[in-house]
Amino acid sequence: MKILAPYLALYRRHIWRLSLGVVLAIVTLLASIGLLTLSGWFLAATSLASVAGLYSFNYMLPAAGVRGAAIIRTAARYFERLVSHDGTFRVLEHLRVFTFSRLIPLSPAGLAQYQQGDLLNRLVADVDTLDHLYLRVISPLAGALVVIVTVTLGLSWLDWQLAVTLGGLMLLTLLLLPPLFYRAGRPAGEALTALRGQYRILLTAWLRGQAELKLYGMEARYRAALDETEAQWQRAQQRQASLTGFSQGLLMLITGFTVVLILWLSADGLGTNAHPGALIALFVFCALAAFEALAPIGGAFQHLGQVMASASRVTQIVQQQPAVRFPEAEIHPRKNISISIKNLSFSYGSGDPALQNFSLEVAAGEHIALLGRTGCGKSTLLQLLTRAWDPLAGEIAFNDVPLKSWNEASLRAATSVVTQRVHLFSGTLRDNLLLAAPQADDQRLAQALRQVGLEKLLDDRQGLNAWQGEGGRQLSGGELRRLAIARAVLHEGPLMLLDEPTEGLDAETEQHILALLRQVGQGKTVIMVTHRLRGLNDFDKICIMDGGRITEQGQHAELISKRGRYWSFHQRFTL
Repeated sequence: MKILAPYLALYRRHIWRLSLGVVLAIVTLLASIGLLTLSGWFLAATSLASVAGLYSFNYMLPAAGVRGAAIIRTAARYFERLVSHDGTFRVLEHLRVFTFSRLIPLSPAGLAQYQQGDLLNRLVADVDTLDHLYLRVISPLAGALVVIVTVTLGLSWLDWQLAVTLGGLMLLTLLLLPPLFYRAGRPAGEALTALRGQYRILLTAWLRGQAELKLYGMEARYRAALDETEAQWQRAQQRQASLTGFSQGLLMLITGFTVVLILWLSADGLGTNAHPGALIALFVFCALAAFEALAPIGGAFQHLGQVMASASRVTQIVQQQPAVRFPEAEIHPRKNISISIKNLSFSYGSGDPALQNFSLEVAAGEHIALLGRTGCGKSTLLQLLTRAWDPLAGEIAFNDVPLKSWNEASLRAATSVVTQRVHLFSGTLRDNLLLAAPQADDQRLAQALRQVGLEKLLDDRQGLNAWQGEGGRQLSGGELRRLAIARAVLHEGPLMLLDEPTEGLDAETEQHILALLRQVGQGKTVIMVTHRLRGLNDFDKICIMDGGRITEQGQHAELISKRGRYWSFHQRFTL
């Protein structure tokens, strides 16, 4: 149960709203019990009055009571649903924000061990499951306790022994059924949570890898594994449904036994009344209605195992400590940034080093191009410069200030980054651009799009309001790349880090983008990773990397004259 403590703490932020939901749920239950109890007594009393030939029976007051209880039950049920669900959604909102805020500092080092489908499942499905904690456990349990006390006290005015008997049986049921069905339902709940996550991971991978699976003839085998996981998931659901049915059946059996017992005991007299008459119906129908308050209890604790499993999966992420920690002290970067990298070493896990004793000096305003075969450490270097990871050895300094001394806000403000994977968010074109420059007006956003050759996106009738991503216009690979460059142009950081900015562009567009980068990069420090040789003669320095080190560096003409690796690349490119 300790695993639920952090999530129960979230309920304190909405304690009054959730408490009001519990109160309204209790009022609904009491109104339902009162309605059935009063109706049963009223019908029985009316029948006995007609048999006895009584003409002075007051049916107006009980009839008004029945109507009042029905109205109260309906109104209380409506407002209980409204208040409790609103409170639950607010708690889930804060839980999602809290979970996501803990995920961001973990990226990418702390999240590398998780697949994207698994992370999405934990953030969405597992968090959603936690709403059962209030709706299916806390509220029904509180309601059942109050009903037991109220019914016992209320009936004790007529016969305290019979009232204590009914209350004792209800309390015993409340104490025994939840632990019993919690233990019985916990394995199925944990299996449901695990299989749900596993199924969604496989499904996501199957959908994304359709081309490769078809190409290598593995589609049928992968689909068989997906179907088997789905079958296991359905069997777990069936076990839980069977357990739910058993709990309801057992509760009905206990209810029936209690009603028969109350009927038998009350027939011998109630309190000082040896001929209780219609009061027998009052006790019987009250017992029948009161046990309805216990109906959710067995199922609620049966689902508690699933809730705890989901809480454990979420906690597994949010309790991780970030691999990279930023200081709080703010640094105000100058308009120009120089970079000093000394004896840098880094590796991903226990694999081969991505960088080994890497050293590089970049003057403020200098433009550097990094070339090399795939896996030589170029993109890793850019990630270390943005502190996505920290190096295992060596030091990075911006303007002679160690990179670890820069707080996150200052570092993000100083760097404009174009990554290989460009994210197009489900939102308007304006929203996707404002990520880089929240204060930019529409005129500046449109200018940035025209600068990168995406003016056709403005030809849409909606212009910057046009929806992009899911449910909207999907951009091609080249368009995505230019959108990322537009963001970098808008950001206006003194340091530009570009990872394959012209990948997927035709020759004409590539020349245009390179010219734009030279223009907007004037006075800025630029480091560009590329596999293409076009436009490199305009860079101040070209560095050839291999095995995590720089093997050659210099200007275009200088490296050509050396007839080394760069000259070899250039020969192959020109041929």
